[in-house]
Amino acid sequence: MKVLGVVGPSDSGKTTLVERLAERLDEVGRVATVKHLTHAPDLDTEGKDTDRHREAGAMATYGITDDEGWFALGDERTLRATIDDLAPDYDYCLVEGFSDARIPQVVLGGRDHAGRTLAEAPEADAVDVEDVVAALRRTEPYETLGSLVARVKRSHCAEEAGAIATFTGMVRAKEDEDDDPTEYLEFEKYEGVADERMQTLREELEERDGVLEVRLHHRTGLVEAGEDIVFVVVLAAHRREAFRAVEDGIDRLKEEVPLFKREVTVEDEFWVHERS
Repeated sequence: MKVLGVVGPSDSGKTTLVERLAERLDEVGRVATVKHLTHAPDLDTEGKDTDRHREAGAMATYGITDDEGWFALGDERTLRATIDDLAPDYDYCLVEGFSDARIPQVVLGGRDHAGRTLAEAPEADAVDVEDVVAALRRTEPYETLGSLVARVKRSHCAEEAGAIATFTGMVRAKEDEDDDPTEYLEFEKYEGVADERMQTLREELEERDGVLEVRLHHRTGLVEAGEDIVFVVVLAAHRREAFRAVEDGIDRLKEEVPLFKREVTVEDEFWVHERS
């Protein structure tokens, strides 16, 4: 899934631009949108069963209608968790108003922001949607374990599969009890070479007997302690082929794909001089 943010002052036309982008992207894929709200919208649930569920202690409740519409109530929901849930089912996610999100952004009116600037303009009317769409297609996809598993399940050879095996690598906060806690890791890749070697690795794993499809993904940029870094997903005829391909896949990825790592702890920061 490709993720794009739109940020700017309240009178800069953010929502109008999101609408234009959604209409254009809907021509080529499934689109989801996420909007920043200063307060929750009014939902008339008073006296309904959803209120009774909440009063009984449920942290989140979902209402689903006969025509498959739905609404949700809950106390906590982060942007990352929302995007993670959307990734398996959508091709594009447009995020409005999250200036501190580390995602590609269209910046209106000079708004301060985190993340890479994909385009900027004084207001929405000055943005060339086709240029933004072209730039978005060149960005790295937002992948999760769930999105990669969903992709191999949609494979043309999924009917022959009897197993899916996966590996997820995470940012470890501490290796030993006395270590300074790691705040985040920063990953950079050797442009072009890393993608080429990842593709070669994938193709070689898929040539094995019993291995039907392989997906590999390594995040770049800042990855905070506790977050996922790398995924290996293997669709195979049987579990043994799947397990072996996953183990070899992550071992070879670490050895053969040029990805460079900087570690930032509460006391220090340094580049780790080995491929990760």
